[in-house]
Amino acid sequence: MTGPIIEVRNLHKWYSGVHALKGVSLEVAPGEALGLVGDNGAGKSTLINILSGLHRQDEGEILMEGRPVSIRNPKDAMALGIETIYQYNSMVPIMSIARNLFIGREPLTVSFLGLGWLDQAKMRAESVRAIADVDLHLRSPDALVGELSGGQRQGVAIARAMHFKSKVMILDEPTNHLSVKETAKVIGFVQGLKAQGVTTIFISHNMHHVFACCERIVAMALGRIVLDKRAAETSIEEVSEVL
Repeated sequence: MTGPIIEVRNLHKWYSGVHALKGVSLEVAPGEALGLVGDNGAGKSTLINILSGLHRQDEGEILMEGRPVSIRNPKDAMALGIETIYQYNSMVPIMSIARNLFIGREPLTVSFLGLGWLDQAKMRAESVRAIADVDLHLRSPDALVGELSGGQRQGVAIARAMHFKSKVMILDEPTNHLSVKETAKVIGFVQGLKAQGVTTIFISHNMHHVFACCERIVAMALGRIVLDKRAAETSIEEVSEVL
C-alpha cells in the first residue's frame, strides 16, 4: 500500500474538563519507525490509549489502511493489528514464557463452546520459533517470565506481537529502568521490526533512544503536535526547544 497504514484526523479528548487532545492529526506510513516524544501531560499517552482501545476519542476519526475504524476496546485494536507494549507490560510473572506468549489466545487440542484442553506442545514449539525470530536467546519456553530481566521481558512481548502478525506496534517507554546493555538490546529489537515490515510507534522521554531507532520524530506539547520532522532533518536540541 502507498497510503498511511494508520491515520488520525482532528482527534479531541476531554477528561473532566481538561482538554487533553486538541485536534491532533497524524499519518504513519507502512513500515515506518516513528518516535513520539513530549513531557508529562503533552497528550502522547492519551493518543496512544485511544489507538490501543483503552479510551475513546470525543471527536475525530481513526483510519486503518485507508478505511475508518472504531476502536472500542483493546480487542478491537488487536483485531486491526495494533499491539501495544507498555513499560510494565501485561505478562504474568508466575507463568511460563510459552503461556505468556499465548495469553488470551491459547490454542486448544479439543474445544467445545470455547472450552477445552490447552495445546501445550503447540504453545511450546511456536514460542521457541517466535523468540528466535526476534533474536532472543532464552534457555526454555517453560522458564517463568518472573525470572527474566527487563530487556528479556520486552523481547518476549515483542515476540508475542510479531507472532500474531501485528501491523502496528506501539512501544510505551520500553527502555525505562533498563541497564545500558538491556536498553541496547531493546533498541535492536525495534530496529529489526522495520526489516519485517512492522510499523512502530516508539514513545520515550529519552531522546537518545528515540533518535537511535526512529526515522521520524513527532513531538507533542499541551495536547498538540508541535514538531513533525524526519530524524535526519532535526536534532535533540531542536526537539527539546519546542517541548
